[in-house]
Order: sequence, then C-alpha cells, then structure tokens
Amino acid sequence: MDTLANAGPEAPLEAQPAAPAPLSPTRPLYWSVRRELWENRSLYIAPLAVAAVVLLSFLIGTIGLPARMRAAAALDPAQQQTKLAMPFSMATSVIILFTYIVGAFYCLDALYGERRDRSILFWKSLPVSDLTTVLSKACIPLVVLPLFVFAIAIVTQLVLLALSTVVALLNGLSAAPLWRVPLFRMWLVLFYGLIVHALWHAPLYAWLLLVSAWARRTPMLWAVLPPLALGAFERIAFGTSHFGSLIRYRLAGTLAVAFDFKARDGVVPGVEPLRFLTSPGLWSGLVVAAVCIAAAMRLRRNREPI
Repeated sequence: MDTLANAGPEAPLEAQPAAPAPLSPTRPLYWSVRRELWENRSLYIAPLAVAAVVLLSFLIGTIGLPARMRAAAALDPAQQQTKLAMPFSMATSVIILFTYIVGAFYCLDALYGERRDRSILFWKSLPVSDLTTVLSKACIPLVVLPLFVFAIAIVTQLVLLALSTVVALLNGLSAAPLWRVPLFRMWLVLFYGLIVHALWHAPLYAWLLLVSAWARRTPMLWAVLPPLALGAFERIAFGTSHFGSLIRYRLAGTLAVAFDFKARDGVVPGVEPLRFLTSPGLWSGLVVAAVCIAAAMRLRRNREPI
C-alpha cells in the first residue's frame, strides 16, 4: 500500500506527431506556375515595356490631339466616337500582339531551356510530376498572360484617357467627347477576345511546347520548318494549298468565328459566343492541344539534359 501511495503520477503518454495536412491537388500546379514567373521575368516585363512605349508615343502624339478633336467635332456622333476611340483600340492591339510573340518564344524555350542548362535534373528530383510541370508551362500563355494583358490594357487606356483630358482642357476644348468613348464595353469585348484567342491558339502553343521538349537544338527551326515544308510539298505535288489555309485559319480564324463585325457599334464589334463554342475548329484544336501536351509530358519524362 505504501508503495502504491508513494508512487508518482503516471508519466504522460508521449506526444504523437501530428499527421501532415493533405496537400491540395492544385497546390503543386500553383507553385509551378509561380516558379515559371520567377524564372521568366520577361513574361511581365515585356508587356509592361510595350505599354510604356505606347504611352510615350501617345504622349508625343498629343501635340496634334487638339486638331484631331476639332476635326472630329465636325463629324456625326458615331463617326466622332469611332475616331476618338481609335487610339485606345490601337494601344490595346499593340500590347496584345507583342504579348502573343512573348508567349510563343516562352513556349519554345520552356522545356528546351531546362535541358540546355541541365536544371531539369534538379526539378525532376522534386515531388512534382511531369504532367504538373508541363501544365504549368501551358498555363502561362493560356491563362496568365491573357489576364495580365487585360489588366495592363485597362490601366493603359485609363492613362490615355487622363492624358487626353488634360491636353483637351489645356487647349480650351471640352473633354466630354473623350468620356463618351465606350471603354467599359471595350473592356468586356477585350476580355471575351482574350479568352477565345487563348482557346483558339491552344494547339499552336501546345505544338511549340512539344517541339521544345523534343528538339536537341534550334527549336525555332523545328517548329517552323516542318509546316513550311509540308505546305510547299503539297503546293508542288498537288497544286493545292489546303495545309496553308488550315494554318491561316488557325492563326486568324477566330476573328470570323467569334466576332460579328457587321454588328459593329463604333469600334466595338459584336460577339458570337454560341457560334464560337459550337465551331468544329475550336474542339478539334483543343483535341490537338491535348495530344501535344500529353506527348510533351512523355518526352520530358524520357529526355536527358543536352
């Protein structure tokens, strides 16, 4: 009894280590996309630089803005709105065009560059699958760049509007016509256009990723020369240009499929989302994009550093 009475309290059970929280399936993809942005600063520096050049060009061009506004005042309201809105549309078009070029060059180097500098050995040692890695690289031109361009375009147009207003007021002109430019509707059409272009151009970006994963050197030549050679062979052998028409359709066909320029309201074209979503070209292109991404994933799994 004395022994039981003198015995101290039982030692507490040893604390069991807490089980690690389950990792979200999208978490590796999220950090892989952030890694691409960290490693490729040109993805956001280049569009910002283009926007800065556009603003500088517009600032220099404001010398003739009062004369253009006086000339536009003699036009009917619809023509006046079109004329005054043209700089806003041109600024956005230039930024989008250069961003497409940035996205194409990024895709060409996305999987080739990590084999060239042998960093693929490090990235393969991490618990990130080849599928996640390739999808993260595909997300850059298909998701990240369109959203980034949309934000840059809005800010650029607002700055253009502010500069135009200041110049008009300093020259004794009314800024009311400038504020009647349908910027909000332009933004809605821009957002729609960026989405449809990303979906429509998905097979092109996927093809560039596939070439980037396969080529041992000069991926640009391997991306461009085979389509050119195939088009030249068809033209010489059969006298037709179906393949060339297909390439042109894939590059610019979305304008005819997703928009209605006959229903144009000033500088804002009509949109045809139903016609776009039911277009065979959209779904066949997405199938091709899926096949190219799957092939790029398999190639990355088996390719060694250059």
